[in-house]
Amino acid sequence: MLKISNRSQISPFIVMDVMQAAAEQEALGCEVLHLEVGQPSTPAPQKVLEAAKNAFGEDKLGYTVALGIEPLRERIARHYQDFYDLPVSAHNIVITSGSTGGFILAFLAAFNAGDRVVYGSPGYPCYRNILIALGIDPVEILTGPETRFQPTPELIDQIDDPIDGLIVASPANPTGTMINKAEMEALCNYCHTRGIRLISDEIYHGITYQHPAVSAYSCWQEAIIINSFSKYLSMTGWRLGWMVIPDNLIRPVECLAQNLYISPHTLSQIAGIAAFDCYEEANNHVARYAKNREVLLNELPAAGLDKLAPADGAFYIYADISHLTHESKNFCSRLLNETGIAATPGIDFDPTRGHQTMRFSFCGKTEDMIEAAKRLKNWI
Repeated sequence: MLKISNRSQISPFIVMDVMQAAAEQEALGCEVLHLEVGQPSTPAPQKVLEAAKNAFGEDKLGYTVALGIEPLRERIARHYQDFYDLPVSAHNIVITSGSTGGFILAFLAAFNAGDRVVYGSPGYPCYRNILIALGIDPVEILTGPETRFQPTPELIDQIDDPIDGLIVASPANPTGTMINKAEMEALCNYCHTRGIRLISDEIYHGITYQHPAVSAYSCWQEAIIINSFSKYLSMTGWRLGWMVIPDNLIRPVECLAQNLYISPHTLSQIAGIAAFDCYEEANNHVARYAKNREVLLNELPAAGLDKLAPADGAFYIYADISHLTHESKNFCSRLLNETGIAATPGIDFDPTRGHQTMRFSFCGKTEDMIEAAKRLKNWI
């Protein structure tokens, strides 16, 4: 029998399996409330749709250069000035095929096979799975409420062997917790003094409920910043993201991009320029997420789920269900089959402790959140 590579033997991205199971239920005529996937229920901004329609008639939609079209890179640079009051050069911006493309490029450019990269758990499962597929060793730090589910220099110091990289996310998936300015400075200083490459996942910036998110770039220009059009700008299927990288990584990333995917999606790049003229539309979506968040934070405890991570940003609530089950995957499967609520088991985000947790996504319709809370109360 022909062999299958070891690098392909990674865990599934379980939320996508839940999404598939939900689609199968809908194909049978069942109503499903989608609280499983981090996909806004709203379409791309209207100006983006108009720009895409115009591009179909006016542009041949051929390859672009590997780093992305210059007008988009320049517009993102202006976004950093407008949004964060940070000067960023378009020269340091790379357009990617979604944030996932950015992580792959960053990991390949910054780390060798066998390097050790730290991330907090619970955390986005694709960090771990991409690192493993690339032959890089993921090092899990177990975080909890005492650090708001975020890595700290003190936690990292408990790791015995040397490390080469650190991944942080603020707001984080699945917990929604954030890193404040002082905490970000402490992490950046820790990495700087020890020669550790910092990668900051900032794809939920813009979706916050009390305080704006801090970009690691404001603390250390050697950090690698990953962002995306998917969440704040409601453009998941457009597969468009960007990186901010230091000068010494520009050519390595360019060569990798040329060979891995030639160039980012041309239509998405052209249309994406208009996205940054749509802050008002995006902020209206965030206002709806805030209402959805309020509904679930009020109603989940009434359903018996009262141990919740602080949902400071993003659009997720991470719940402790240890009093109900020690098999979160089976629990979420039953929840879908018996109530029509699709949610994600915590095992996706925390292989060590996730059997007793689950994640709800609240980027859908407010009426769906209200109905989901009602069904949960009756079911639990």
